[in-house]
Amino acid sequence: MSRLEESTVSLLLTGDLILDEPDPDSFFDLVRPVLRKADLVAGHVEVPHTRRGTESSNDVPAPPANPDHLHALGRAGFHVATLAGNHIFDSGPNGVEDTIAELRAQGIETAGAGTNLEAARKPAVVCRKRKRMGFLSYNCVGPRDSWAAASKPGCAYVEIITHYELGYATPGGPPGRILTFAEPETFEQMQCDIEGLRANVDVLVVALHKGLGHTPAKLASYERPVAKACVDAGADVVVGHHGHILQGVEIYRGKPIFHGLGNFVTVTRALNLEANPSAVRLEWAKRRRELFGFEPDPDYPVDPFHPEAKNAMIASVQIGEDGQIEAGFLPCWIRPNGQPEVLEHDERGIAVAAYVQSITRACKLRADFHWEDNRVLFDV
Repeated sequence: MSRLEESTVSLLLTGDLILDEPDPDSFFDLVRPVLRKADLVAGHVEVPHTRRGTESSNDVPAPPANPDHLHALGRAGFHVATLAGNHIFDSGPNGVEDTIAELRAQGIETAGAGTNLEAARKPAVVCRKRKRMGFLSYNCVGPRDSWAAASKPGCAYVEIITHYELGYATPGGPPGRILTFAEPETFEQMQCDIEGLRANVDVLVVALHKGLGHTPAKLASYERPVAKACVDAGADVVVGHHGHILQGVEIYRGKPIFHGLGNFVTVTRALNLEANPSAVRLEWAKRRRELFGFEPDPDYPVDPFHPEAKNAMIASVQIGEDGQIEAGFLPCWIRPNGQPEVLEHDERGIAVAAYVQSITRACKLRADFHWEDNRVLFDV
């Protein structure tokens, strides 16, 4: 190993993680060798993992997963878990507490959720090769039930306001435009958190739970301004998740923004029509197909998402000794059994990279790529 390699920190970031099926380790079998080679691996844990608590969301609650399943993350090579998402409070305070406790018990640092808002806004900081790596996590999609408060467990958040404008002079008619933007106070809180952490770390990553669910190649109007504001405040890398489908990527002021990392290991039967024991989730499973215009692939029983969500990626960031960042991604494919597979620079890998390029251009984002071995790197 060269001196350059010895001093370079390799960081991998994955999309959503839902471990709601038996034998969770098996879902990482194809990616574990890649993850374990990295110096630092982070992913987003989407649902509470607990044996306690009751469903408490006014939205569509996700069923709690077995907390023992979180140990598969440690064995797969994860070091950091972001938690600020719309489902973290779905099992109430017990779900928040047990998920954090189970992750930390195996040495996985957490960010984005806590016993109160102060704890939820606290960063995860991990040291690698004399570099301090900081992580912050914010929920931008609601619901309010999930938000932490001064004396309430939950997640850190940025409130997003939605405004509808009529397309013509007919009150009550369909909207001509849908505008979304960050509420100033919570937006400034996020910026202050980033600015405060910036002086204490060498590399700063911000994870945003944001975007339009199950919708290919489309960003809500708040997404780019919020992501860019993270960079302006001091973030080196910004990653998005929530939509359960890949979104485009861009470079802003030399920093990579991954607008949606999509699914990674997201195995659940909670959104299936067949044998669904929850009336609320069954109704949502039917409604989301109508709302978003897709039918899950019947060959994917534990991964019931948009057919294009089979395209996946791992964000790959190399941090040099001088702090210089080289960013790109590892193209992945979700198999019918729910396993993500890292692809090589072959026909399948090229197809996924081309998909990322197409959705990036469809969103009018500026990013060009080139291959280097089996990584796709951004041109800067």
